[in-house]
Amino acid sequence: MRILIAPDKFKGSLSAKQAAEAIERGVLQVFPSATCTLLPLADGGEGLLDAFQENGQFTLKKSTVHDALGRPVTASWLLKPSESIAIIESSQANGLWRISETERNPARSSTYGVGQLIHAAISAGATEILIGIGGSATNDAGVGLAAALGCQFLDDSGQALQPIPENFLKIARIDSTQLPTLPIIRVACDVKNSLLGQRGATRVYGPQKGITPEDLEQSEAALRHISTIAAAHFGNNFSEHSGAGAAGGLGFGLMTFCGATLESGFNCIAHKLNAEQHIAAADFVITAEGSLDSQTLEGKTPIGVSQLARKHGVPVYALAGKISDPELLKEHFDGMDSILNSGVTLEHAIANAAELLEQAAARLARAIS
Repeated sequence: MRILIAPDKFKGSLSAKQAAEAIERGVLQVFPSATCTLLPLADGGEGLLDAFQENGQFTLKKSTVHDALGRPVTASWLLKPSESIAIIESSQANGLWRISETERNPARSSTYGVGQLIHAAISAGATEILIGIGGSATNDAGVGLAAALGCQFLDDSGQALQPIPENFLKIARIDSTQLPTLPIIRVACDVKNSLLGQRGATRVYGPQKGITPEDLEQSEAALRHISTIAAAHFGNNFSEHSGAGAAGGLGFGLMTFCGATLESGFNCIAHKLNAEQHIAAADFVITAEGSLDSQTLEGKTPIGVSQLARKHGVPVYALAGKISDPELLKEHFDGMDSILNSGVTLEHAIANAAELLEQAAARLARAIS
């Protein structure tokens, strides 16, 4: 029996690799002679590096870059020299995980470090860059990234401004003469939000980064202004593009300043890791993620795995930390189970996720059997 185990991370408790290993342990309790293939996956956010490091011939690189508040940090990224491909996880630089709750200040936070990672990849010979965006502490529409790559943002008198959101309304024009020719940049994006509006970067994601209700309008105005200035300079306005609002507008910035293309995070990553071929060869598939809910249907890893499995007529099952809206999800999976089924508290589940996931996998395997 060939079983493919293809989970995403359980945010805050298990990496995708750790989740896959826990599921394998549970499955082998019921099917001890099965051949399990572990395929840790991601959909563009945190966990991208883990997925590629486990499944490809990539070299781990480390670079000193700025975090969202301009402090030096060591950020990891991957390079596959044989194909000149670099894999970057933007949250290694501007991640919310690097900033304590008391330090969060989006008005002074920047994606400058993400630009430094792109520069490091180019310097190492990358001719194609895949960048996953998500989990950011920033709301700067990629202006900091552009500054790291050579753009200057000038006021009415031609003076360069520090590229942080509290200065955006002072920006009168952009000098991009020092912006180098960039390699192909593909963005793995797992959300569809535009840059502006009720479903935009500021209003949807700003509060978790520290934007207060009193600051929402000014933050929105800052992004609207920079998008107008950028459109006038580059001739394209991507503010309404699906995914432009991802990672505090980093999707917008990568399209505007780097000529990047935004792609479904799961589809992009699954293609690179040959997920469809693995799924087609399996007798059944188990996928997993920390939460299965209505957002799962918007392109998250479990629904992507389900769609590929359905395409090839392969049974597909799902495990999760918690399952919301099971009626909405049941048509996509042949069975589901949750580590919270036993009535444990969320705190206990997070602390003991590997053990509980192993138990859930064994329950699911018995049901399959």
